[in-house]
Amino acid sequence: MTLASRRRAWLGAATVLGAAMLVAGVVVPVPFVELSPGPTYNTLGEADGKPIIAIEDTPTYPTSGNLDLTTVNERGGPGHPVYLGRVIVGWADPSVRVVPREAFYPDDVDPGAVAAQNTQLFSDSESDAVAAALRYLKRPVITLTIVSQVMGGGPSDGTLEPGDVLVSIDGVRVTEPQSVTEQMAKVEPGEKVTLVVRPDQGAEPEKTVVVTTGKAPDDPNRAFLGIGVGTTYKAPFPISVQLGGVGGPSAGTMLSLGIVDKLTPGELNGGKFVAGTGTITPDGQVGPIGGIAQKMVGARRAGATLFLAPASNCDDVLAGGVPNGLTVAKVATLAEAVTAIEGYVAGRPVTGCSS
Repeated sequence: MTLASRRRAWLGAATVLGAAMLVAGVVVPVPFVELSPGPTYNTLGEADGKPIIAIEDTPTYPTSGNLDLTTVNERGGPGHPVYLGRVIVGWADPSVRVVPREAFYPDDVDPGAVAAQNTQLFSDSESDAVAAALRYLKRPVITLTIVSQVMGGGPSDGTLEPGDVLVSIDGVRVTEPQSVTEQMAKVEPGEKVTLVVRPDQGAEPEKTVVVTTGKAPDDPNRAFLGIGVGTTYKAPFPISVQLGGVGGPSAGTMLSLGIVDKLTPGELNGGKFVAGTGTITPDGQVGPIGGIAQKMVGARRAGATLFLAPASNCDDVLAGGVPNGLTVAKVATLAEAVTAIEGYVAGRPVTGCSS
């Protein structure tokens, strides 16, 4: 074989190999999860033409500027495979984090279950945000005991729905989740239980349902309704959060701040662009979240100049690096978040993360 022939052969082989690698990069899924900066949403503004936070039947006040909740784009999770080429690009991008899929999800996880859990977590964070904001403002909060989940094929399947408010069991008023446990302790497996519920947290009238109990999976001598019970919080007036496509609990702090700003005179942010993240408890404690490096990048790209980070995420803030032009304030409570914003607007130094 001549030198020219060998060159043509090598060139042909290289072309075939390159094409194969290109195809593999596009169509071959790999067991990784890619986290990248996601969009931000102004809790004072609108999404799809509707207010993200809508408050009715009580005085509200004009707002301006931004109090943005931040998100992370995830690829490689259940039902959303990530491909080799995408992972290679992610490894080269300092704003992207690529980790083994097993660090986030087991192999047999159900995509539908993950989506449902994220939706429920967002709903819970909305409820907790309402409670935290109203308690910060020293305003009344209504506490309700609800059905948090219904076991498929269980005694209550088809009769109760997640979100149903439990009013009474066998004529005994439900005042907290413990009330359900105490009342069910009086019931034998196989007996019928009469429940009064209010569907959809008050959207419909109360109704009475009868459930024939089963045997608890972990104790055949204990009566079993096949439901999970939790607590939700409401204001004495309508507050609703409408933001499709966002899940998880990390929007809680920014939702609370949006509610506080709308319910108080003046502009909390002074018209500036503030963003942040953090879970919130009903008593206003700010908790840690994942993907904070990507959220800081997303916030800065959107135009934020102040970022509120959970104090318990400070190690991650320092490890990931703060984008140029972004000031980070660490906060452990809703009150600290309000103080940080007010100080920033007034030109005072904020307390940030330090090594």
